[in-house]
Amino acid sequence: MNSMTALVDSYTPGMTLPQGFYTDQTIFETEMQAIFCTQWLFAGHSCDVAQPGQYFTLPIGRESVIVIRDRDGTLRAHFNVCRHRGSKLAWHDRGWVKTLVCPYHGWVYQLDGTLQAARFMEDFTCDEYPLVSAAIREVAGLIFVCLSPQPPDFVMPAAAIAPQLLPHQLEQAKVIVRDRYRVHANWKTILENNRECYHCQVAHPEFMLANYDAGLPGDDRNGNTRFQQTRAAAYQRWQTLGLSPHEVSFPNGSWFRITRLPLRDGFLTESLHGRLTAPPMVDVPDLDVGSLRLVGMPNFWGHANVDYTMTTQVIPISAHETQIDVAFLVRQDAVEGIDYAVDDVAAVWRATSAQDWQICEHNYAGICSSAYRPGRLSASMEASVTEFINWYLRQMTDR
Repeated sequence: MNSMTALVDSYTPGMTLPQGFYTDQTIFETEMQAIFCTQWLFAGHSCDVAQPGQYFTLPIGRESVIVIRDRDGTLRAHFNVCRHRGSKLAWHDRGWVKTLVCPYHGWVYQLDGTLQAARFMEDFTCDEYPLVSAAIREVAGLIFVCLSPQPPDFVMPAAAIAPQLLPHQLEQAKVIVRDRYRVHANWKTILENNRECYHCQVAHPEFMLANYDAGLPGDDRNGNTRFQQTRAAAYQRWQTLGLSPHEVSFPNGSWFRITRLPLRDGFLTESLHGRLTAPPMVDVPDLDVGSLRLVGMPNFWGHANVDYTMTTQVIPISAHETQIDVAFLVRQDAVEGIDYAVDDVAAVWRATSAQDWQICEHNYAGICSSAYRPGRLSASMEASVTEFINWYLRQMTDR
């Protein structure tokens, strides 16, 4: 705590964080407890657990959570810990089961977490040993979990996300491919990189084909620029389509953002050619619906296009390494090879992701140098990075 206090005291607003915040493993362990075990985390997609018995696991530091649909159709989140001697119950990333059976001694749990059978246990009551559960919420096809027994409010995020994301019908979608990356960088450098487009013109030629490098909160370049005029005209058109465009950017210092932004002329989606890469997911007469952007600190961002949705999940491994899972979803009835090609759907974001992870690794290598000093952030281009840092420090100091 003394180290943490000293680091917080050494932070200068408007600058990047002192080196220890990125490199110190003790600080990392504190983050896992103060942030990742207390905040809503993006866990996955409803379509992956649409049927009873379908499950996937979510690693969170020393913790692991099983997200599963029970026999009544209720979504559950159980800590991946047998109540006998603590063994992991689920050893695979995802699957389907009739019951949860511990591979160690064969204790059997119902999908809702109640203990059904425990072999050779005398004077024993199964009702006293259910699985430990975590809070879970499902909104417009996205699943969030919180490990804290007192999770933050989810009413406001759900109210902001649902009206804008529901038209993309993610609950009737399917994941066509998942790309997993191990990035040799601290998780905060990855979030900071995501929170600005200062680097986009330099580093992301494929992304910039379809996108403007504007639209982030705090970007004071906008004024009465062509982008602002384009967005205002798009909002009027989208409202007539019933898409409820509304920017909600980290209200009252909260953890989430959702906004719909226009794409460049000639682009209906984030593709290399501007044409659709899969059948429309949004049922509207005008397919020019832009790109719906979602951010959830500390571990999620996504882009919902008219034909596909991309989600990015950030899982810290250590102070120096981060796992990132990028998923691509299309309509459930779309047929590969006829309606879409995976490489076409994923082209822009595979290129952009690879570029970002390389940027972050080089950024982190420099942060680890003895020559690193906190740098000045651009007030016009990196205000969202400052907002993220302020949010991060609040979580750390509050706990």
